[in-house]
Amino acid sequence: MSSQALWSVCLAHPAQSLNALALFFGLAGGWLLLATRVREQRAVARLVAGSDAQDMAEELCAVDEPAQRLNRFFYRFGFASLGAALALSWISTRL
Repeated sequence: MSSQALWSVCLAHPAQSLNALALFFGLAGGWLLLATRVREQRAVARLVAGSDAQDMAEELCAVDEPAQRLNRFFYRFGFASLGAALALSWISTRL
């Protein structure tokens, strides 16, 4: 499909185009939140499997600081994507 035909579809149905974009943002944000949560759980499981019960409390508190910052960024970005999806979906109902 040429870009001109695609653009004409977007102009003919602006609400559906915005809703499709909202769906994309929602799926991307939800996947990012899920992937970050799974990543955190795997890191904790790796720490628990490689340590004794005595050292476990110390190691859980001393989790990688760069990894924590990266996880916080991913959580913020995922929630921002879900917020953008909600806003776009709400705007699309007004068109």
